[in-house]
Amino acid sequence: MPQKKVYYIPEGSSPLQEKFINCIMKAGKKNLARKIFADTLAVIGKKESKNPQEVFQKAIENVKPNLEIRPKRIGGAVYQIPVEVAPRRQISLAIRWIVSSARGTRGRDMASKLASEILAAYAEQGSAFKKKEELHRMAQANKAFAHLARF
Repeated sequence: MPQKKVYYIPEGSSPLQEKFINCIMKAGKKNLARKIFADTLAVIGKKESKNPQEVFQKAIENVKPNLEIRPKRIGGAVYQIPVEVAPRRQISLAIRWIVSSARGTRGRDMASKLASEILAAYAEQGSAFKKKEELHRMAQANKAFAHLARF
């Protein structure tokens, strides 16, 4: 039986990259997720002149939300209250939005879809970045209920 090739990210991988790989992974196929991520970085390297890891890092930074809205029931009414997002949740949401928007795209292989979504997020465009902007807009609209957050 032939030996299975194990894929590694060049120059090691950061905890952020490992979390991203884990979010790409389906049905416990981590080697396939690593291959997809390595191919994604290769595609980013071809399209962008900068270091792919730096582009990936900046894309995550651009998509991380600062505020989100949480429903809170007060006196029979449900208010949408804006709250600050914890740093770990910011990263989780950013990764989830990038991966889900790449999965929602039709055609092409997953590596190129992820690469295009990461490059769009790097340029402050794309559906993941739009989702962040929409969330911030909703938080601004519900700013009047911010005083209810302490109840």
